[in-house]
Amino acid sequence: MSETIIEIKNLSTGYRLKKEEKVVARGLNAALNIGEMTCLLGPNGAGKSTLLRTLAAFQPSLGGDIFVMGQPLKSYKPNDLARFISVVLTDNSDIKNITAWEVVAMGRSPYTGFWGKLTEKDKKIVDKCLGWVGIEHLAQRKMQTLSDGERQKVMIAKAIAQDTDIIVLDEPTAFLDYPNKVGMLILLHKIAKTMNKAVLLSTHDMEHALQVADQIWLLDKSLGLTAGTPSTLSEDGNIERYFTAEGMEYDHKTMTFRIRK
Repeated sequence: MSETIIEIKNLSTGYRLKKEEKVVARGLNAALNIGEMTCLLGPNGAGKSTLLRTLAAFQPSLGGDIFVMGQPLKSYKPNDLARFISVVLTDNSDIKNITAWEVVAMGRSPYTGFWGKLTEKDKKIVDKCLGWVGIEHLAQRKMQTLSDGERQKVMIAKAIAQDTDIIVLDEPTAFLDYPNKVGMLILLHKIAKTMNKAVLLSTHDMEHALQVADQIWLLDKSLGLTAGTPSTLSEDGNIERYFTAEGMEYDHKTMTFRIRK
């Protein structure tokens, strides 16, 4: 049986404004398991990024509870949380004039102490992470010279170097071409299985996610959050309930959508 590392109960996400709260989603319940890749799916504006930022403690929740390893998320200090959760954001285009090796080395910052000096052990970990993701040949390349897919792999290597049990990614397949989208999802699934990590990512590549993910979280403003395996959510009609629109039909056997002519 899979070990649960994050559990959310009756969670409300959103933003605290000066005079009011803007609730994006409410009543969310789900669990994230070690050794599994979970894909968060939903239409634009459903609150996927807000949910990920809340789980990563980038912003506070508006209600409910988040537990990490059985303890309330808010009970962790930022330095302690950095050893449990690493985050990969989509937009890393502003990282320039720094090599891929140096970016991955930043993942060791929770362990390098006050002066931030890398030990020989840290350097070996950086080299190993670059190799594991398959980008050791890019180590001395400046970030601005890399393709979108290569930059994403650098950021994933950085997350691995951070040595956390949980890796959260916001749209890691955005801006990638078809082969690289598939390759990225396969790589993340391999990380979850081989390194025994809980990988949670948001994506619009629904059909790819249904084929690769161990668990799916479906998020919609009106329907809330529904979690389950791809096959279960397909068989019980939830995939259709969340995504079918006029002119579309869903094939349960292949777990794909078709345009109705």
